[in-house]
Amino acid sequence: MSIDEVLCHFEELEDPRSEINRLHPLVSVVVTSIMGILAGARGPTGIAEFALLKKDLLQSLLPFPHGIPRKDVFRRVLCALQPEAFQKCFVSWLQAMRTVAGVATGDSEEFLAIDGKTLRRSHDRKRGLGALHSVSVYASRLGLTLAQVATDEKSNEITAIPEVLKLVSLSGAIVTIDAMGTQKAIAEQIIDGGADYVLALKGNQETLHQAVIDYVDQQIETDFANVEARRHVTKENGHGRIETRHYIQMPAPKTLPGFANWKGLLTIGVAMLYCVRDGKETAETRYFISSLAMGVKRFGRAVRSHWGIENGCHWILDVTYREDESRVRNEHARENIAWLNRFTLSLLKQRDDKKSIAGRRDACGWSDEYLIETLTGAKV
Repeated sequence: MSIDEVLCHFEELEDPRSEINRLHPLVSVVVTSIMGILAGARGPTGIAEFALLKKDLLQSLLPFPHGIPRKDVFRRVLCALQPEAFQKCFVSWLQAMRTVAGVATGDSEEFLAIDGKTLRRSHDRKRGLGALHSVSVYASRLGLTLAQVATDEKSNEITAIPEVLKLVSLSGAIVTIDAMGTQKAIAEQIIDGGADYVLALKGNQETLHQAVIDYVDQQIETDFANVEARRHVTKENGHGRIETRHYIQMPAPKTLPGFANWKGLLTIGVAMLYCVRDGKETAETRYFISSLAMGVKRFGRAVRSHWGIENGCHWILDVTYREDESRVRNEHARENIAWLNRFTLSLLKQRDDKKSIAGRRDACGWSDEYLIETLTGAKV
């Protein structure tokens, strides 16, 4: 898209500033914020410094009738914008990226991982503001964060997950969620949205979790003689460790507690990870319920892809974006910046070069051409 098309996404965004403070067009402030974070800025001060250093570029691309704004302008806008309205401006942009990325990967199946992340230093005890915890939808194989809903505490994930699922098209996707989101209502919402689910089991569904463990153990004792089970093994060697994964999938028995209340439930699965590092072996076994039909490789891909949100998104936000160190404590500003971090990471992941994410951010800061190509997805 062109710069003009980028600006079009924000034309309907309501300006929260009073009319006497509208010297700088809202769309210019927003797009400059996106570009600043692409180039390494971490908040309003960094965005303002970027804007001053890149004033010739910005004034050639964006309307700035009164010159480049100072940091107070960026801070006021990011504090005043309603996060829900702000995020809606990106829907059509993300959908276009989602379509292009899907074609580019050649992968007809989409895996949507739902998970939460806490900005540990975003709390303000004096004002009674807890650390920001946000729940995101991450298209693992496309490298796109599609939506975000903020909560005050991790325990509120159960209420945030249904809200964030409403913000994206689920049709045809496989949705993966950790144990906290293993709820009957959430499973029903996913099925009603035209998607399938793979839900992890832990203590919050203790009875069902134990019943699945017992059933799997019974089948292992008879070497699966009485059940249609499928098995798949993968082995990877790299980063100083050897990882072997065993996936087992079988039809969900109707004797499971509350079976009829889990809409779409068809199969149960087990993922066993054996990792050898420095001569020491660790093992982990996880259990799942799923609406997927039998197909153990597909089940294994879904389980593995869920880690994409942790390794390909949250880890990068902490290490490269240094998000965990953010001291932005305004309720709206911290949420809006968290969203811009995720959105710009999505843009950076669409680049087809050998640079790391950190290297791509550096290149955005050093090269005007690289920055514009990353923003628009088009060659300059």
